[in-house]
Amino acid sequence: MKPLSVKIAGVTESATIAISNKAKSMQREGIDVISLSIGEPDFATPQHITDACIDALKRGETHYAPSNGIPELTGAIAEKIERENHFPCTPQQVIVGCGAKDSIYEACEAVLNPGDEAIILTPAWVSYEPCIHIAGGKPVFHEINQKTFQLDDSLLEKVNKNTKMIIVNSPSNPTGAVFDKKSMQLIADLCTDHDLYAMADEIYEKMIYGKEHISLAAIGDMHQRTITINGFSKAYAMTGWRLGYAVGPKQIITEMSKVQQHSISQVTTFAMWGGVAALKGDQQCVENMRQEFDKRRKYVIGELKAMGYETAPAEGAFYAFVRVDGDDMEVASRWLDAGHVAATPGSAFYAPGWIRLSYAASMEKLQEAMQRIKAVG
Repeated sequence: MKPLSVKIAGVTESATIAISNKAKSMQREGIDVISLSIGEPDFATPQHITDACIDALKRGETHYAPSNGIPELTGAIAEKIERENHFPCTPQQVIVGCGAKDSIYEACEAVLNPGDEAIILTPAWVSYEPCIHIAGGKPVFHEINQKTFQLDDSLLEKVNKNTKMIIVNSPSNPTGAVFDKKSMQLIADLCTDHDLYAMADEIYEKMIYGKEHISLAAIGDMHQRTITINGFSKAYAMTGWRLGYAVGPKQIITEMSKVQQHSISQVTTFAMWGGVAALKGDQQCVENMRQEFDKRRKYVIGELKAMGYETAPAEGAFYAFVRVDGDDMEVASRWLDAGHVAATPGSAFYAPGWIRLSYAASMEKLQEAMQRIKAVG
């Protein structure tokens, strides 16, 4: 048999999904595993969103739709961007993808050529690097300051003639840190001075605690070179809907549309009507979830610190990023095998010596998980 794709062979599986799969396998064996390994809100999708999808099904919204998204949704996204993120956007600058991850992949395909470098700020989400590789680009890693979890001028050392794009994730998965105005301005200046594109992953923008969310595209003319990634999974508890979007310059959206037309074709038609309801409906459901996450955040961070653990600033998202003594892979395995608590080793996020815990679980489960971690050490 002829060999398969060398490019795909070099891509590793998602560590977060791998840990989640192992935890689910143990649960199927009857083991009482508490999984804090994956970023999925435990809330049900708000009823008015589900109802909008059901109504769409009942009226026959089960056929092909425009590849970039139904006009009602692309229009609602453009309105949301201008109202909340404070930079200009038209429906023609929007593409609705099969989750934010799909939009990230399409953006990499649209922007990168073989040999182009894309800077990833670490600790970083696990899928940026594979998306860059699949697109033929070269990932370049830059570790942010692990005391402040902000950026400094050392980032400039990673820029050269091959640099094409920088990926920015704020609030951060896995650290929960939120970039401040100084960090965002540094990125904007770097992109302007060196004619770089930026991809701003803002999927956790609604999950912020006492800090301000800053959209990179709202700084100066950065909207002309920034692809803003967002979606419905986290803010609206719609992970299984697979509904995300990208906003950017028309020429980039046009190229992303080509990738979409020849891959997924479009997002599920009736699911998009749920997205319309999410953006146009009452936003109190989002605030209620944010407040509950904040309570859980304070509890988990407090318990971890009482055990003597150091954590990254838990300013956004729903993760506690914990510094551990020794090998993070060994510690995570011990927590799972002996304590039956699933967590993701920091090595998966290019941060050995750390572990990510998701507090997007019920308070009851979090309390039990903290007791188990304390027991096994």
